[in-house]
Amino acid sequence: TTIVGVGDYLTELLTQKYGYQVIHDTSVYDYVDGKLDRSKAYTYAEEGIAKILQENPSIEVVIDLHRDGVADSVRLTENINGKPTAQIMFFQGMSRTPEGEIAYLPNPHLQENLAFCFQMQLACGRYPGFARKIYLKGLRYNLHLRGRSSLIEAGAQTNTKEEVWNAMELLAEVVDTVLDPVTQK
Repeated sequence: TTIVGVGDYLTELLTQKYGYQVIHDTSVYDYVDGKLDRSKAYTYAEEGIAKILQENPSIEVVIDLHRDGVADSVRLTENINGKPTAQIMFFQGMSRTPEGEIAYLPNPHLQENLAFCFQMQLACGRYPGFARKIYLKGLRYNLHLRGRSSLIEAGAQTNTKEEVWNAMELLAEVVDTVLDPVTQK
């Protein structure tokens, strides 16, 4: 029922239904000495992701799957095809502030990552209400490590397992639509 379980289900869908080779990193990057500490989670995750990419240079897409943190009264749910479905949100780190680029956080893949998010958002259009806005934020969130990288918020802590599972079924289809240029689904 955790976000790791959601990632397991997305991995299962992408591999078994769509035939992709997927590596699901289930490492814990936000616990230090047994205590929750998110202050350096992206720093620790960068090391792990970089190692996976170095060992697997053919990796073309990196998805960092999260749940959004919202007020307990907020429900990020849409009825899609008769099923209660958690909404998703594509999150992109811009490596910049309104004043300009953040020099110490370069992202050579920014344009490619933005294009990937826009393509994914467009493919979600067949399911009105499924995708929330694309959220643009100043830092880079390890999205500089590979082109076609995105942080994706899969619902929130207020969603049920069923709602998030239903969302992963649609997300897997959307990923396939964007990545499979032969079928042009």
